[in-house]
Amino acid sequence: MTKLLPAPYLTLFLLIIWLLLFQSISAGVVLLGLFFALLIPILFRPAWPNFAKVKKPHLAVAYFFVLLYDIVVANFKVASLIISKPRTIKPALLVFPLDMTEELPVTILASTITLTPGTVSCEITRGRKGILIHAFSEDDPEQVIMTIRNRYERRLKEIFQC
Repeated sequence: MTKLLPAPYLTLFLLIIWLLLFQSISAGVVLLGLFFALLIPILFRPAWPNFAKVKKPHLAVAYFFVLLYDIVVANFKVASLIISKPRTIKPALLVFPLDMTEELPVTILASTITLTPGTVSCEITRGRKGILIHAFSEDDPEQVIMTIRNRYERRLKEIFQC
C-alpha cells in the first residue's frame, strides 16, 4: 500500500487543490485530478528528504496556539514601539545557537521566528548550528535567545523528540 500511496495526505491535498482550481466536480476533472494526485507522490518520492516525524501531534496543536498567541502579542508590542517611542528602537542582529539538527524542526523554528512580528530569521548557518536573527528592537539579545529556546525550541524538540 505504501508503494501505491506513499503520501496519502499529499494525494488528498493535491486532489482538493486540483478541484478548487477547476471549480468543477465533473467526472473527467475528478478522474484526471485523481490520476495526477496519485502519480505525483509516486514519481517524486525518491527526491524527498527523510523528514523527522511528528511523534506527539497533540503538542503540535498546542504549539500552534502558543504561536498564534505570541503573534498577536508581538503585533501589539511592535505597534506600540512604533507609535509611542520610535526613537528608542534598537535593531539587533543575533545568532541563536541550535540544539536541534533535524531539517524539519529547524525550518519550523526559523519560520516561527519570522512569523512573530519584530523578528526575522535571516539565515540558517552551515551544519544547522545556529540561526541568524534580526530583531526589530531589542535591548537584551540574550533575553530573545532564552525566550526562543524556552518557548519554541523546547516544544519542537518534544514534538519531534529530537
